[in-house]
Amino acid sequence: MLLILFLSAFVSLIFAVLLVRFKRLHARFSIDSDLDGVQKFHSMPVPRIGGVAIFAGLLAGVLLSFLSQANSLGLALLAIALPAFFSGLLEDLTKKVGAAARLLATFVSAVLGFALLHAAVARVGVAWVDGLLSHYLVFSLVFTMVAVGGVAHSINIIDGYNGLSGMVSLIIFLALAYVSFKTGDSVLMAVSLAACGAVAGFLLLNYPLGLIFSGDGGAYLQGFMIAEIAVLLVARNPDVSPWCPLLLVIYPVFETLFSIYRRKVLQGRSVGHPDALHLHSVIYRRLVRWMVGSKESKHLTRRNSMTAPYLWTLATLSVVPAVLFWRHTYVLMLCVVLFIGLYIYLYRMIVHFKAPRWMVVRKKTSRTQR
Repeated sequence: MLLILFLSAFVSLIFAVLLVRFKRLHARFSIDSDLDGVQKFHSMPVPRIGGVAIFAGLLAGVLLSFLSQANSLGLALLAIALPAFFSGLLEDLTKKVGAAARLLATFVSAVLGFALLHAAVARVGVAWVDGLLSHYLVFSLVFTMVAVGGVAHSINIIDGYNGLSGMVSLIIFLALAYVSFKTGDSVLMAVSLAACGAVAGFLLLNYPLGLIFSGDGGAYLQGFMIAEIAVLLVARNPDVSPWCPLLLVIYPVFETLFSIYRRKVLQGRSVGHPDALHLHSVIYRRLVRWMVGSKESKHLTRRNSMTAPYLWTLATLSVVPAVLFWRHTYVLMLCVVLFIGLYIYLYRMIVHFKAPRWMVVRKKTSRTQR
């Protein structure tokens, strides 16, 4: 299993290094040179096709898993992920694939998983909903599409700062690997570890310096794999509560739901209208922006990288109870409610300049300012 992890990380890192080293060869269509967008926080043009490195690492890992376990589930998962991945990658290359088209492509991937791999949401721990899911195939299909597409899109939503979505995904993949291990599901454990390695290899160049971005292709690939592994984990292992994977992804999922509410209800705008009011953006503007020196590019990069650890901590607060109580539905339900309450509390406090003292770091002054 460790060999799968290390091989995925090595291949992903090599591809990431090559993409950065030879960026002049593909700069015309792969570089994110828009430094003025409302959700842009980098100081120089950066390749945004890191999803290619993640995909390569995943492919290497699941190939090794296939050879060692004689099980093709990992390869099948990567194959059905292609519509979701390529729709995001096409957006990275052309800037012409809208969010609706990417979400639709992810639905197609979810349908393929439903039909070919029996990756269906069949229970959610609520009796009447479980009855509908088990008796009406169409209801189960639509529910699965929305769940998988929603998780994939949510990872893209939090992809705003160096290391943010990548490390959150890595933490979730590690949790999925652990629960797979506890249930004895070696196949899903191998796929989860391959995903861990693929993301880790990419992160070595993404954090803290932001030398390469995952782009929409990488974000949708990570999100889709998280969702599919989670659905299969519950479907293949009756002991796993369906609320375990929900708690694992509650940070990006609730970030997405809260953004929809904020834009549609509070602002009266389209849910697809970009803004700088995500929790990670608010943390950057209210807490991190004032910590580090001047407007020099090196300070901008440092501020960018200082944002993600806040959200890693927040995500970990949901992942830890998920792996501790993965079979206890009511405990997991309570944890979901508590996390939502914590998120709303932190958001309100930070927006109103009343952030808890433990979140505030004293400003660092550069020598040139002294």
